[in-house]
Amino acid sequence: MSVLLDRLLQLWIEPLGDDAEVRFAGVYADPVRVNGGMLTLADMVARARALQATYSDIAFEVVDRVETADKIVVGFRMHGRQTGPMATPIGTLAPTGKLVENRVTDILTVADGLVTDIWVVSDDLGALARLDAVRLA
Repeated sequence: MSVLLDRLLQLWIEPLGDDAEVRFAGVYADPVRVNGGMLTLADMVARARALQATYSDIAFEVVDRVETADKIVVGFRMHGRQTGPMATPIGTLAPTGKLVENRVTDILTVADGLVTDIWVVSDDLGALARLDAVRLA
């Protein structure tokens, strides 16, 4: 499954052309459950496009991974420069040009070679603090 994880991470940082949904269909089920809600491949592609519109120079640094026959748990750091608007729960953040690191843990369920379920835990508050959008006490 390591190959699946590598392909999945590349999808989120490589430029997305007209074939993006086809490429995502090689990794994700349609629909895929994300944190309990169902997302179509079009939804996943839209999320990837939003990430790429928000950050330039995106890179993933895998910190740790655990794999079983039907699960992949991966902890990683996403690095990028916030060069586009960023939609957040507290409003849209204008581009700052700052480098940001976001710590993320994904728990992926895999069936028939495709990711069917994802639980994402992301340190969005820490990322917002590094962008000076919030101040932590």
